[in-house]
Amino acid sequence: MKLLIQRVTGARVEVDGEAVGSIDQGLLALIGIEPQDDQASLGRALHKLLNYRVFSDEAGKMNRSLSDVQGGLLLVSQFTLAADTKSGMRPSFSSAAPPAQGAALFDALVEMARAQHPQVATGRFGANMQVHLVNDGPVTFLLEV
Repeated sequence: MKLLIQRVTGARVEVDGEAVGSIDQGLLALIGIEPQDDQASLGRALHKLLNYRVFSDEAGKMNRSLSDVQGGLLLVSQFTLAADTKSGMRPSFSSAAPPAQGAALFDALVEMARAQHPQVATGRFGANMQVHLVNDGPVTFLLEV
């Protein structure tokens, strides 16, 4: 599983011009699910999302997590993160989980996140989404679990 996380001052996802998910300060997480991912992968991913220290403390150091700052978490499924881009000039998506598996695991991740964190919003799996964000820093990390 690949997670592209961005520290944001605000973010929202729109589908057909309608906002389907939004947060203020927090993390936007683009989620790329791969065939080998399972419930254990989800647990590791959520632990990182909630505890990865990317928010500044009083000294300006990245020592606070999303849980520490009680920020929002916007989860957006993005199968293109799992693309194989090592050769050629066109990405291959054979390394991404099949849609049914991806949807089931993404939905399970959302459920787990909502059980452990008070502010969770999402995009819409499989939809053509427009993601709007203000990257704070900018601070962006690619996590692999």
